[in-house]
Amino acid sequence: MRHRIAGRKLGRTTSHRMAMLRNLVSSLLEHERVKTTDAKAKELRPLAEKLIGLGKRGDLHARRQALSVVRKRDLVRKLFETLSPRYQSRTGGYVRIVKVGNRPGDGAPVSIVELIGEGKEAEKKARTKKRREKPKRSEKTKLPEAPSKP
Repeated sequence: MRHRIAGRKLGRTTSHRMAMLRNLVSSLLEHERVKTTDAKAKELRPLAEKLIGLGKRGDLHARRQALSVVRKRDLVRKLFETLSPRYQSRTGGYVRIVKVGNRPGDGAPVSIVELIGEGKEAEKKARTKKRREKPKRSEKTKLPEAPSKP
């Protein structure tokens, strides 16, 4: 029986599983979106949420704890300086899992794991707004009107 046993083994040894999750969370922080299997996505979410919580805390000990999981200093800097301020008003739920179907090769269920944020959505809205607006002609570029005949 699996009473009170948390987590999935994912068919890997402990060291392999931890390395894989570290790589996944690093990719998620770097690209803010990652495509993986459902089981890996469900294991990734708590780790990513915990790292963003450390980033919100912002002290030296939190930074060192984040460095123990994400080994790249530039990603930890991005976490603490750009991603965490995005979530200061939220108390949780920083990661979204969207199921996209099955993988063609083995039929494994696949999901997209992405960071939720006002910053990304605002950027996306601004980009679509720029595309929709047509440039207005200024006074100089208007064509001269033909003189009217009496």
